[in-house]
Amino acid sequence: MTAQRAFSKISEDAVLGGRLVLRQPRCGHRVGHDAILLAAATSAHAGEHAVDLGAGVGGAGLALARRVEGLAVTLVEIDPVLAELARENAGRNGLAERARAVCADVGARSAAFAALGLRAGAADRVLMNPPFNAPTNPSPQRNRRLAHSTAQGTLGLWVRTAFRLLRPSGALTLIWRADGAADVFAAILPHFGATAIRVLVRAVKASRAPTTVLPGLLLADARGKPTEEAEAILRGGAALPMDGR
Repeated sequence: MTAQRAFSKISEDAVLGGRLVLRQPRCGHRVGHDAILLAAATSAHAGEHAVDLGAGVGGAGLALARRVEGLAVTLVEIDPVLAELARENAGRNGLAERARAVCADVGARSAAFAALGLRAGAADRVLMNPPFNAPTNPSPQRNRRLAHSTAQGTLGLWVRTAFRLLRPSGALTLIWRADGAADVFAAILPHFGATAIRVLVRAVKASRAPTTVLPGLLLADARGKPTEEAEAILRGGAALPMDGR
């Protein structure tokens, strides 16, 4: 079944100031700011391979490919119709040589990914916009329901898949709702870093600045020896920057 037959109405929409044109269903989940912000936040370089999990029609992954010349991108989408649209969008935007779409469940086993050419440890970057709403009053539209509603444990499953796909020192970038930041940390830290033992909080009265989470301070290296940054603060009296003020 073609995408045009599966959806009664398909729109063609320009993003990135017209540098990317996407065909997508008029009803259900549609490419918005989240996808473009996710692409913008993903650092990547020519010659690398990025995997967009839950790619939909390819908004984030193709925006990243448009920005970074020479980057290879694989778009992973569970809905076969949306995966076909992602494939079409790659071709329509002249990115077919560097961007491909595959139909797969993010929760599939490693062997299923390998059969699609996605071996464990082969990706330099993974980007994803997982579904993050509780499955209450789910949308009657299947593609919107899949994109927006999640069961408990979904985020952890997606993070585990990303971790498996990434090479050592590979990077994951994801977008999630702000009030669920604690869930993101809980899902990521067991795989991507040591659990924090303390949290420093700085609040400014009457400030309208957005909440910011700064990089952690590593007190000791893998051998248990103090890091240079920790030594500079704990023994040298250096300041620990908290947004520069």
